Amino acid sequence: MMHDAPGHDTLDRAFMALADPVRRAIVARLSRGDATVNELAEPFAITKQAVSKHIQVLEHAGLVTRSRDAQRRPVHLDAAALERLTAWIDQYRLIAESSYRRLDQLLATSQQEQETKEEPK
Repeated sequence: MMHDAPGHDTLDRAFMALADPVRRAIVARLSRGDATVNELAEPFAITKQAVSKHIQVLEHAGLVTRSRDAQRRPVHLDAAALERLTAWIDQYRLIAESSYRRLDQLLATSQQEQETKEEPK
């Protein structure tokens, strides 16, 4: 189960891209629907060029794509890319949860044994 489906380079680029709060905000905005660079730049006190560079990082990471729609160049979130990241994280979350369940069982058994030893005869 310890496989790396998206690949190390893909994971590195994606997590590096998501490490920036502006790029996370862009991803959050795109989760509600496609948007142009101008629309994505509105809430930020940075230039449209800076937002465009953030989008390029997200594109390089495979998290977003751009298309041409007449005069518009909307940016689209690649939900499948996010799903691959989630699946990668989930495999390790499941392993950790399993370890904690085993630890809980061990502690419960140990506590029961201790209580049994302490009971008056």
